[in-house]
Amino acid sequence: MNSSIIRFILGYILKTEAALLLLPCLVALIYTEKEGLWYLPVAAAAFLLGALMTRRKPKDSVFYLKEGCIATSLSWIFLSFFGCLPFCLTGEIPSFTDALFETVSGFTTTGASILSDVEALSHCSLFWRSFTHWVGGMGVLVFLLAIVPLSGGSNINLMRAESPGPSVGKLVPKVRYTARILYLIYFGMTVIEMILLLLGKMPLFDAVCISFGTAGTGGFGIKNDSMASSSPYLQWVVTIFMILFGINFNAYYLIIFDKIKKALKMEEIRYYLLIIAASIGIIFISILDTCATAFEALTHAAFQVASIITTTGFSTTDFNQWTSTCKVILVLLMFVGACAGSTGGGIKVSRFVILFKTVKKEFTSYIHPKSIKKIQMDGKPVDHETIRTVNVYIITFMVLFVFSVFLVSFDNTDIITGFTAVAATINNIGPGLELVGPVENFGFFSPFAKYVLIFDMLAGRLELFPLLLLFHPSIWRDLFAYKMSVHSSKKCLQNRAGGSN
Repeated sequence: MNSSIIRFILGYILKTEAALLLLPCLVALIYTEKEGLWYLPVAAAAFLLGALMTRRKPKDSVFYLKEGCIATSLSWIFLSFFGCLPFCLTGEIPSFTDALFETVSGFTTTGASILSDVEALSHCSLFWRSFTHWVGGMGVLVFLLAIVPLSGGSNINLMRAESPGPSVGKLVPKVRYTARILYLIYFGMTVIEMILLLLGKMPLFDAVCISFGTAGTGGFGIKNDSMASSSPYLQWVVTIFMILFGINFNAYYLIIFDKIKKALKMEEIRYYLLIIAASIGIIFISILDTCATAFEALTHAAFQVASIITTTGFSTTDFNQWTSTCKVILVLLMFVGACAGSTGGGIKVSRFVILFKTVKKEFTSYIHPKSIKKIQMDGKPVDHETIRTVNVYIITFMVLFVFSVFLVSFDNTDIITGFTAVAATINNIGPGLELVGPVENFGFFSPFAKYVLIFDMLAGRLELFPLLLLFHPSIWRDLFAYKMSVHSSKKCLQNRAGGSN
């Protein structure tokens, strides 16, 4: 394993985070808050460590999927560690475990919070908390690929390790240009939402933070009631943009470059929109009697469906009080998630489409044993490797989910709380039901349960395998063997140099 390239990437990540940590300082300067001073030493420490790690360029800059997965997992752990320190230093979240939980929830765009009074935070900390959503939404390594000239033709392995969905491809021949296109689309959509929120008379600071949360499909609110006190216009703007950010960004690329027909042929998007429409319809009918008007019922139904399926996590009402049918629909949507290649979490619509088509194919083979029929997506055959990875992913997901529910049960909470707490974190959603409902928080969990949920948030955001790979013994054996071979090579060169002298 090429450990030098992993070190080099981690160094650049830390230097990038150091630059990002200066933004809350600027916010603190605007609002004259002393809490912003604590972000400076953390930024300095991250930059210093990053500079030391990137001081020597690796001789071998080529890396494979294995190195990409390790670099990605460690990057998110490093980001979260340094990102949580300002919360501890300011005293706004004094517990390291709680600060780490909040920061991991931010970067993984989960939105699960341990805070009971969000409005007590300073503006700079509220900004940093929401900004972590925007950074984590598209992926910090995708951002790194867009700005840092990493050589080697295997950069796609970094994108594959971080980007959500069963498959990741290049929009253009060079990975760096693909990353730039994705971020330009991401940035442009964020700015458009921000402008529309400002037109609805939302304050600038609120519009920036809400746009960050929507774009990253994170859902950290800056008000204790999330978005319940916002006007219907603002709620509908956020609803529409949550749905838009849950769509595969490849579709936007195709639309921009006048390939609308090709974008419309994407099956996953059609199923995604169909699921949303059906869910809104059922919930609308179910809550119609409990709302003052039909428009209010439609607003709540559309907002909560969009929030849950895109794994954003904003709320306009306490859906924990809705009927069992509504809550079952929302829990199912937690697992379905958004489209592959979006900023949303969950298992992803495309995986479910492939899974159902696989089941259908099996039924057909029982009825017509001699028939040969390939599974197709968007008019193209799906290769056996993709089907295999989808099946393995779903099995691994369910095993990890069940094991996490078992571990969280040691806190002796009710089954619905434990089940939906894990569902909300591993799918990167935020709110669950009962004690972790939309008007509650995760602060009551024990430190052990919080670390289980932290692991789930990271595993869910990184599509399980990059993080699980860290626990494979062969990874560390390969790393140790690589270091030994490098050391042996250096010693051999020194001996040769000594002999020639």
